[in-house]
Amino acid sequence: MPIKIPDQLPALSILDNENIFVMSEHRAVNQDIRPMEVAILNLMPNKIETEVQILRMLANTPLQINVEFVRIHAEESRHTPKEHLDTFYRLFDDIRDKQYDGLIVTGAPLALLDYHQVTFWDKICEVFDWAEKNVTSTMFSCWAAHAALYHHYGINRHLRDNKLSGVYEHSPLDAREQLTRGFDGCFKVPHSRYGYISKEDYLAIPGLRILAESEEAGVYLAASENKQQVYLTGHPEYDASTLAEEYQRDLQADLAPAIPENYFPQNNPDKSPLSSWRSHGSLLFTNWLNYYVYQITPYKLDADNIQAIHPGV
Repeated sequence: MPIKIPDQLPALSILDNENIFVMSEHRAVNQDIRPMEVAILNLMPNKIETEVQILRMLANTPLQINVEFVRIHAEESRHTPKEHLDTFYRLFDDIRDKQYDGLIVTGAPLALLDYHQVTFWDKICEVFDWAEKNVTSTMFSCWAAHAALYHHYGINRHLRDNKLSGVYEHSPLDAREQLTRGFDGCFKVPHSRYGYISKEDYLAIPGLRILAESEEAGVYLAASENKQQVYLTGHPEYDASTLAEEYQRDLQADLAPAIPENYFPQNNPDKSPLSSWRSHGSLLFTNWLNYYVYQITPYKLDADNIQAIHPGV
């Protein structure tokens, strides 16, 4: 959150030039405050695990957040009890008339399927279009990021011969960018995917900015200039053990997976890995909630006001 200081204090301009978030006294006094309304469209099979991971990221902010879990359809899940879904989730069709300050669309284990082979492809495209009119800012994660870029801009992903799995070093590209404010010059993020979109394809999209990248993992973070869409290709929300669990699962399925890179101590799967990415993951979500949601979302949350802050959408 910002620090509030008198309008004429000389430190105001100095701190602003250093990319420190300060708020003038005039703005603070006139600022309307209410809880943020955030929806999480959870596409992962093990929904409970994903809930914990994302909520852990969202919790490290002084903002009050009302979270609503959403699922794409009413089909039963093999990995999540029906009672849990019925109790804690709403169907997208039941919330399409609502507006939200923020939306998070998770990844999904659909990397090797053509988009049009995905059973809920038409419905997820409805979500993408709905979000443009009804959500201040949406964060698309992993598969959802690639799917949204394909839907909005017609840019298809490429598939690697081997799965990208491991923890990789990244660099932020713009010292003035709010979404990466406070990041170190080098930070780590887990990746677990086959798909990728080339940097050249990102750069060809008008109004889209690449915010962080890795020599090994490629583009990690991109966002639209109006802050309404954030594309995240890695998994800063992962637990320390998640890549190890995926590795063991693939071993048991006889997929002959490579050992996740830069992950196990001494590259030994028998040793317990430690998280080296959680602080930056938490900071990313906090920055998104603050700068891309809270600071620009309308106090009266309705479709007209959301579209007013994103003209031309």
